[in-house]
Amino acid sequence: MTFTSQTPLKSVTCHYISIHTMTETERKFLVLNDTYKQEAFSQKRITQGYLSSVPERTVRVRIKGDKGYLTIKGKSNESGTSRMEWEKEISLADAEQLLAICEKGVIDKIRYEVKSGKHIFEVDEFFGDNAGLTVAEVELADENEAFIKPLWVGEEVTGTERYYNAYLSNNPYNTWQ
Repeated sequence: MTFTSQTPLKSVTCHYISIHTMTETERKFLVLNDTYKQEAFSQKRITQGYLSSVPERTVRVRIKGDKGYLTIKGKSNESGTSRMEWEKEISLADAEQLLAICEKGVIDKIRYEVKSGKHIFEVDEFFGDNAGLTVAEVELADENEAFIKPLWVGEEVTGTERYYNAYLSNNPYNTWQ
């Protein structure tokens, strides 16, 4: 089934989706400079929008390179490090059509992947209304897992709502005081 702006969502049935709960545990940091670019082993352009950006349940549509994804995230725990996340690859055509019906404020960024010890930092350099903002995230097995912090990693902003992509889509970086 394809989606258009005229497709009533109540008529859509997704029999192929089986949600398996998984917990995402990550820490987020501001980035001090762009030396991470020389260390990156991968970079991909990402465009994403939100069908729902409420903190209790965000529903994200993403195009990363030439692939589409649908992601559902639950509310973060008190520290902001963990929350339920489910993601499914969808066709690029479906992702493009779903992006057309997303809330205002599509996110445009390049994601760089940088290895640090046994971990991979995902560094997002934002464009458009969020230009000038660069954040890094590292996924962990649990909240207390140790990791090597690269020299270009600055202030920790884990759990700070204004650095969540869903928040940035409605409250862009260039509007902050």
